[in-house]
Amino acid sequence: VLRDDFRQPPGDVVVAVGDPAILECVPPRGHPEPSISWRKDGTQLSDKEERLTIRGGKLMVASARKSDAGVYVCVATNVVGERTSEPAELVVF
Repeated sequence: VLRDDFRQPPGDVVVAVGDPAILECVPPRGHPEPSISWRKDGTQLSDKEERLTIRGGKLMVASARKSDAGVYVCVATNVVGERTSEPAELVVF
């Protein structure tokens, strides 16, 4: 089972260059519990990149750069399929 509705979709975030940015997402209920990943401008993000941390439903950018600005979506995946959140914009000024 994987429901359609995200319990908390990510919201738009505005930060200054060098500040941390946090996008939060609470996935839909599912059985088994869905895993969370993030996409930026349609590209899968990896927390292997040193400044990114993905923990639970949070995407944390340690020190925001202009290049981090873009449209992010939270993706919940389990054996049934995947659900994508409404997009959230990260603005870096």
